[in-house]
Order: sequence, then C-alpha cells, then structure tokens
Amino acid sequence: MAERIVIDPITRIEGHLRIEIDVNDQGIISEALSSGTMIRGLEKIMVGRDPRDAWAYLQRVCGVCTTVHSIASLRAVEDALDIRIPKNANLIRDIITYSQHVADHVVHFYHLHALDWVDVVSALSADPQEAARIAQSLSNYPKNSPGYFSDVQKRLKTFVESGQLGIFANAYWGHPAYKLPPEVNLLAVAHYLDALEWQKEIVKIHAILGGKNPHPHFVVGGVACAIDLNSDTALNTQRFNQIQKLISQAKDIVEQMYIPDLMAIASFYKDWTYGGGLKNYLSFGDFATPGNDVRDMDTYLFPSGAILNGDLSTVHDVDVRDYDQIQEFVDYTWLKYSDGAKGKHPWFGETTFDYTGPAPGYKELDETKPYTWNKAPRWRGHSMEVGPLARVLVAYAKGVPDVKNIVDWAAGELDIPLSALMSTLGRTAARGLETKLFVDRLQETFDALIANIKSGDTVTFDNSKWDPKTWHRTDSVVRGVGWNEAPRGGLLHYIVIEKGKIKSYQAVVPSTWNASPRDTDGVRGAYEEALVGTPMADPHQPLEVIRTIHSFDPCMACAVHLVDKNKKEITQINVIR
Repeated sequence: MAERIVIDPITRIEGHLRIEIDVNDQGIISEALSSGTMIRGLEKIMVGRDPRDAWAYLQRVCGVCTTVHSIASLRAVEDALDIRIPKNANLIRDIITYSQHVADHVVHFYHLHALDWVDVVSALSADPQEAARIAQSLSNYPKNSPGYFSDVQKRLKTFVESGQLGIFANAYWGHPAYKLPPEVNLLAVAHYLDALEWQKEIVKIHAILGGKNPHPHFVVGGVACAIDLNSDTALNTQRFNQIQKLISQAKDIVEQMYIPDLMAIASFYKDWTYGGGLKNYLSFGDFATPGNDVRDMDTYLFPSGAILNGDLSTVHDVDVRDYDQIQEFVDYTWLKYSDGAKGKHPWFGETTFDYTGPAPGYKELDETKPYTWNKAPRWRGHSMEVGPLARVLVAYAKGVPDVKNIVDWAAGELDIPLSALMSTLGRTAARGLETKLFVDRLQETFDALIANIKSGDTVTFDNSKWDPKTWHRTDSVVRGVGWNEAPRGGLLHYIVIEKGKIKSYQAVVPSTWNASPRDTDGVRGAYEEALVGTPMADPHQPLEVIRTIHSFDPCMACAVHLVDKNKKEITQINVIR
C-alpha cells in the first residue's frame, strides 16, 4: 500500500511549489505530482499597453529573475519591430546577463541547494586544522586557514547555543543520506557565509549599468545608460574600473571557492545518480560572441537544440516560431482555453482562470483532476527539461569546444561516465561548470566593451524606430518572440502588437517547463518524472525529494498571488510537514 507524502512549500526561494509523492512498500517513489499553488497572470496585465513599456512590467514577474525577463521582453518587442540595437548595447546587456547568471548560480549552490548535501550540525565536531588542510589542497582561496575555520566554527556554536537557528532550522540534520566528513561540512558552511557576503557585491554591476538592482532599467532599442568618460553622471572611467574590480572578485569566488567546493562535495556523492527523469533536454540557445546580436545564432556559446531519450548522437533543430513545435496544454491545470483547444502555440495562447481545485482544508491532490496553476509546455509533443544540464548536454553533443573541454575535465576528475550527468548530481554539476564559462565570458565581454569605446563608439541607443508610426503599418498586426537562456532554463516571451498596442502576451518560463503537470496524454513533467524511482531512507524526512527538486533551482514567482479585491477568503493552504 503506497503512502502519500506532501512537501509544501518545497522551494527555498520565491513562489510556492507543492510536491506530493507516493512511496511504495519498498521505500521507492512510485508516483509524483508537482503543483504550482500560485496563479500566473501578468500576461493579462499587458493587454492594451505600449509594447515599449512591456519589459518594465514583465521584469516584475520575479524579484530574482528580473534581468532575464527584461531581456526576453526587449528581444520580443525588437523582433516584432525589426530593431537591431547598437554594439555597445549588446555588450552592456550581455554584461548584465552574465553577472546575473554568475550571481544566481553561486547563490543557488551555497544558499538554496548546498544544505541538501551539507550537514551543518556535523560541522560543530570538525577539526579546523584538518578543514584548512583539505581546503588548501583544493584551491588557493586566501581565507582557508585554521584560524578562519576555527572562527567560523565558534560563530556556528554560538548560533546553535542561542536556540535561534534561523536559516538552519527545520532541516534533517543527521539524516543517513548525508555523507560528508565533519571537516568538509565546516568548509562548506564557512564558504556559505562568505558567499552570503559576496552576493551583495556582484549585483552592483546591475546598479552601475542599469541604475539599480533588482529591476535594473532598460529601453527598447538599446540600454538606458550613456557613455561619456569625462562626465560625472554617465559611464566613466571610475565606473568602468569599479566593474572590473567586481568581475575580478567574481572570478576569484567562482574559481577558488565555488568550483573546488562543488567538485569536493560531488566526489562524496558519485553514486547519487537518481533524478535523471525524462532525459529529454531542450535549449533555445543564447550567449552570442561578444558584441554580436541575439539573431547571430551561429555564434552562440550554448546553441539551440533538443535531445530525446538521452541520445547525445542526435540533436534536433528547434524553432520557437513553429506552431507545431511549441505548444502549451491545460488539461491538468486550473486554466482553460475558451475555444476548447487542447494545446496552443503561445502566439495564440491565452491566460483564462478556471479554478476547480479541492475544497479548503484538503490534504491530498487528485492526479486524475486539475491540480496546478502551471501550464504544460511541450516541444513536438514531448515533455522536456530545461536548464543548465540541458544547455550543457546540447552544447556538448554539438561539439562546442569550451563546453566539451570543461565537461570532460569534470567527468575525468570525478571518474564518472558522461551518462552519470543525467541525474540530480549532474544537474548540480552542470550549473557550476557553466558558471565557470560565464565568468570567463563576462570578462571577455567587458574587455570587448572597453575596446569598442576606445575605438570611438559610444552609442548605446538607437531611436530610429522609437516612433510607432515607423512600425510597418500602424493598423497592422506584428508578432515577435524573445528568447533567453535564463539561469533556470529556456525562457520565451511572445508578443502580438496591433495598432501600436499589445494585443496579446504570453511568457513560457523555465519553471513552467520543469514544474509542468501531466499533459493530454498523461505524460509527467520534468519534476514529477525525476522523482519516480528514487529510493528513500526515511519517507517522513524526504531529503531525497528535496535534493532532486532543488537541483532544478525551482522558482515559482513567475506568477502573482490569486487575490480577491473584495478581501473575501478564496482558499486556505495547509502546510503538511
């Protein structure tokens, strides 16, 4: 008799995600459901607005992924209006994007996922001398001294003795699935605290180039910052020097702390090859050679493509404009299509609420009925995984040299086959490996910007198509799509413009792909399929579930809360722990 276990919420970041699993008599997950308990709705807010303002609204989809939604929205509008932005604008947008990825991935590893593998309580019994010896064998990170680890351990003990565990509360410390020695746990906790301090520095790049963080400023046709080396109010030498300092600091964190820690921790969990799930991977491609436009797809660091059934010998072409390739289904959602259609391409999509969910006080969901606010996107009818692992595998299969080199290096260091990457562990490793590529590309892009400015080019904005009268015929309908490989995976924004106003807007976000419910054919989404077949040491301490779901870096805030403007109770959410 299977036992139903509920984890709600399971996210450590924005948004609410409910996971339900059935565990059979052998302690193995036999069924899984992924339920987004927040309703997406920003698309409805966009209708009738000026498309030049879309990025400012859509970046409010999330307080974490602000930049990537801005970029995808800008690209959608510029695609519809056939706008090519200046070289400096491409470079500045890319610097902002790369710094977003580096910050996001480091924060994910240490603050959103590491504690699924690191036992904080175990660090209390560590030998600081041995922790320093291990750390120094891994990298030249300057803080890795016995005194440093001793001080961290004392801070941790004081914290625990206070009885106010804060961020370290409500965890499964001592769980048998934790494998790290106390000294490695202490090392990871120390670097957790360092990363917490560093993450407020890297975002200053956004503040310099975009005015603030979160929600930096952009503009259709380029960027909102001016370049004038002799001005106190524009991007000048002082600000560029500050950006270079922040980039150098980020490289040190990634190369001396993140990657060594990732490899050290992974070496203790090489047998953790659960969570492969669908083994269908999708990338829309992104990250053109510095200075190139997003349309220059043949220069992408991470190319577009789809892999099915884990077969790296064949990468299928992906076209996000093809009505038959990208469709969203709503069979198991609290949404509907007004014309009764099963699946729709986003250019013809809609966001129509149809809540038929369980009554207040419910304890379990019914997988035979609608059970989530998330749509079910499909590529050519296939349920797909998006994210760092998908990007890395598609690029590897396509023979991108930088990607092949770093993946082969990591597999060699860990002594694992390439197939082992198709797992929870591989998903976590892929995020770190691409961070190393991103921080290198961040420096290259900044160097290219400085070189372009020195050549005499200071243009950051093209206003030649800013007037709606230039948008083809003002009474015509034009469509655009903007894609962006966000930290959590492929992101698509689709826009339809009629008579100079937004007629319809649809955002197909990474967590919609990965947190997808079943589709018309009953096929599970990526989260759900990744959990099935996982053995559990203790179903009532579902650490294994948390590891796999957190390896996707779930962020459900590409949504808004369901609000009754009359302030009447709509539903109650009960958390079952």
